[in-house]
Amino acid sequence: MTSAQPVDTILRPAIGSDAAAIATMMRAALSSFDWMPVLHTPEEDLFFIRDIVLPRQQATVAEAGKVIAGFIAVSGDWVEQLYLDPAWTGQGIGSRLLTDATAALPVTKLHCFQANTGARRFYERHGFRAESFGDGMTNEEGLPDILYVRRR
Repeated sequence: MTSAQPVDTILRPAIGSDAAAIATMMRAALSSFDWMPVLHTPEEDLFFIRDIVLPRQQATVAEAGKVIAGFIAVSGDWVEQLYLDPAWTGQGIGSRLLTDATAALPVTKLHCFQANTGARRFYERHGFRAESFGDGMTNEEGLPDILYVRRR
């Protein structure tokens, strides 16, 4: 962030009116990876967040001023979504979201693309261990992935 003044970031439950901002931020995060195929339109991203994620998963946003800087969604013991606006990475927001959303879980699972080396380092720093490596046949992107698990 290039702002001269630090901005307080708060975590709060995501609400329906956040869907468009979350979808836009998710698209920005995915677009920052040159290896990530673009499979969905912005309208499909919005539908996914508004009609699938928010009603069915425990979703939290990190709000910096009036901007949604990050987002996490958890279902059971799975982290289903964790995205940060690329402009807000490296400031501890992802760590706060992950810690807050999974604090009560004795076991936490997630999938991460093998190509996402930054996310892999992030999850490993937070105690996740790679349990299996996939060839991409089970995700819509067709990209090799990793099942990460953290046990407390």
